[in-house]
Amino acid sequence: MIRRALPLLLVVGVAACGPLVQIGGNAKPPESLLTITATASPRPYVGPSRLAETLAVAVPMVPATLQTLRLPVTSGSGEVRYLVGANWAEQPNRQFQRLLSDTIAAAGTPVLDARQPAVSPARLLSGTLRDFGLDVGGAPVVRVRYDAQLAHPRAPDGQVGIRRFEASEAVADQSPTAVAAALNRAANRVAAEVAEWVKGG
Repeated sequence: MIRRALPLLLVVGVAACGPLVQIGGNAKPPESLLTITATASPRPYVGPSRLAETLAVAVPMVPATLQTLRLPVTSGSGEVRYLVGANWAEQPNRQFQRLLSDTIAAAGTPVLDARQPAVSPARLLSGTLRDFGLDVGGAPVVRVRYDAQLAHPRAPDGQVGIRRFEASEAVADQSPTAVAAALNRAANRVAAEVAEWVKGG
């Protein structure tokens, strides 16, 4: 009888000590999360679009320093830190992809959702978001750098356009909200240049 009751007593004793693993850890949740959005006004729907004019925007590739919800800070010495208190609501490359899509669509190019396989777009915009953070190596500035590739999968010659887009903006206040706002402005300038390039290509 005692042997049968012993395992049950052990289980009850462990349960009384509380959970062995605490989901989510002991870290205090952030007070707010940062986002970027397109400043270009969307155009009203005007009816069907020609398939030859359509474009899909892929989520940009990123280096390891941007595969996070934190905001990187570089100083020119090869060291990367992260801005204290700055937390993105979503990884910056995914937010930048939506900002690009919205800006390009606002400029008049029909943008298809790259995740929908029903219709193949005439062109595909992809690339790498190489910089998206704060640089304090000199006067503090935010930097956005996007290496873009514009492919024409339907073209018989396999034409691909390649171009780099960059923007920077000085920041006087290195608080998370001020840095994120500067990044938002720089990202929108890059997106506007990409939208003009796409229209010509």
